[in-house]
Amino acid sequence: MCGRVFVKTTIPDMVRRFEFAHPGDVERLGNGFPLWNGAPSLTYPIIIREELSTSMAGFVSARWGLVPGWARDGGGRPPPVNARCETIATNGLFRKAYASRRCLVPVDGYFEWQQLDASGKRKQPYAIAMKDDEPFAMAGIWEEYADKITGELIRTFAIATCEPNELMATIHDRMPVILPPADYMRWLGPEPDPRDLMKPYPSDLMKMWPIHSKVGSPRNNTPDIIDEIGRPDIIDLKGHGPDDLFDL
Repeated sequence: MCGRVFVKTTIPDMVRRFEFAHPGDVERLGNGFPLWNGAPSLTYPIIIREELSTSMAGFVSARWGLVPGWARDGGGRPPPVNARCETIATNGLFRKAYASRRCLVPVDGYFEWQQLDASGKRKQPYAIAMKDDEPFAMAGIWEEYADKITGELIRTFAIATCEPNELMATIHDRMPVILPPADYMRWLGPEPDPRDLMKPYPSDLMKMWPIHSKVGSPRNNTPDIIDEIGRPDIIDLKGHGPDDLFDL
């Protein structure tokens, strides 16, 4: 799964790196980035297809945690942050968004926790990124719902997950779907079921390293969050880890 990310790139730099997409209004998010310990419920820049009838893509802002359009009050339980590729086309929460509202979620990396005992409480956090340290795009889906008080349309998203590659399998049984640039526009396009794109990203293009346990709290949002530690930093997450998030 994917329940925490880091975006060490500024918003202007992110827009330049993904220059095929119009910048839209995401510059207003600039004060919140870089984001070293990004959790669900925060607002992120994502890339969507502007109109299904065109090939134009653009940046928009969206809240992490998918709320279907029919949930007019924003829903009750915590919204899902991940959508499993095995059921994304059939699950009632995801199928309409998957068919016509797919998105790219640009990040510099994400975090995962390795479970070290049967209780699930002793875990070691890791940071995961590309070997070349370049930003990359996760495959996502997005929705909009109307705020019951203001009527404002609120955009939300979830990240698709798949089986792990060889690297990720050493610490976890899921990973986010990461797309190569050549597949960006196909994922954003009108094709209703591009399921062959939802597969593990090549291990040889990725890296991961152990980090300090303070990543467990989203309140810790400083550059040293992603510093590698020289020894295991096993912790009891006490509710701060991604396994507490709603994943379908």
